[in-house]
Amino acid sequence: MPAGALAQDASAVKVGVLTDISGQFSHESGEGAVTAVKMAVEDYGGKVLGKPVEVVVADHQNKPEVAVATAKEWYEAQGVTMIANLINSGIALAVAQVAKEENGIAIVNGSGSSRLTGDGCTPNSIHYAYDTYALANGTANELIKQGKKNWYFLTADYAFGHALEADATTIVKANGGEVSGAVRYPIETSDHSAFMLQAQASPAEVVAIAGSGTTFVNAVKSAGEFGLGVSGKTIAGLLVWLTDVHALGLEAAQGMILTNAFYWDRDDETRAFAAKFEAKVGRKPHMGDAGDYSSTMHYLAAVDAAGTTEVQAVMAKMREMPINDFFAKGGKIREDGRMVHDMYVYQVKTPDQSKGEWDVYNLVSVIPGDQAFRPLSESTCPLVKK
Repeated sequence: MPAGALAQDASAVKVGVLTDISGQFSHESGEGAVTAVKMAVEDYGGKVLGKPVEVVVADHQNKPEVAVATAKEWYEAQGVTMIANLINSGIALAVAQVAKEENGIAIVNGSGSSRLTGDGCTPNSIHYAYDTYALANGTANELIKQGKKNWYFLTADYAFGHALEADATTIVKANGGEVSGAVRYPIETSDHSAFMLQAQASPAEVVAIAGSGTTFVNAVKSAGEFGLGVSGKTIAGLLVWLTDVHALGLEAAQGMILTNAFYWDRDDETRAFAAKFEAKVGRKPHMGDAGDYSSTMHYLAAVDAAGTTEVQAVMAKMREMPINDFFAKGGKIREDGRMVHDMYVYQVKTPDQSKGEWDVYNLVSVIPGDQAFRPLSESTCPLVKK
């Protein structure tokens, strides 16, 4: 039985949370993802189609073979119908294929690779909160608008980092910018000095960090220690979680431009969700937590609307029904599995501007959903009719 699985009930509708409980992405997923999904089940009433909803949990340990084996076991033997979170893009891409093969549903909120709705798309998977295209699109457009056109990439050497660099490079060049260089660093590295020296020596105005988790936090700290910001270069975070900014502190992170799907202090609805979440987890929610909650609620509502847990009937209802909640207004799941919604460009506050521990962002601009994500006309998803 996977770690954290609840008592088995053959009549229950089962939802799985496959996430990083203890590794380098656990601050962006882990306990927060599990709590968000359980909160959604609880707030939905704990039942769907008159059956109890059970949540099972496993740690994929950032190992694709562990994730694939767990997903197969859940879909085949345990009757899990939907798997949530799936942080780590290599794992999300692999489990999306398992969902297709085993006729289950995979809803990705943790991972960002835009390949999930490109060549890695399936009829059984949904990419919900954000992706590398939307992150790069918002941040690159904003900085180029400010006249910062020469870019250099510090890229984490794994699927997500590569996707982030590729999407950002395309957008930078499409807007008349140029890329003067890039260096890839191993995701387990703790010493970024050689990479920072290369970035410092480049003519770039923007040093874009394409990575996530503790790797990203360490890279930003190194950039500060090497004086990249003081030397006139702008540090751009291509995926910045709220927990990253909190870990860095405003002194180190101030001024950074970033794109995000959700901020807890956006309006009364987001603040209400944040208060409930913080009471359980001890921190404010970020876009992954909000997406895990929202997408689980949407899944359960679709099961009720379909009158069955049969996968394609539920997928059809999820595509048909708009998403209108604290996370997204007028959200829509496209044929490629992309959930389209507004994205937000933020700038990290200075210590003087902040009024509290989690008061860290100033809103720069709102990107409407139809402009935020890759247009279907450019999609490489085989499900998209051209």
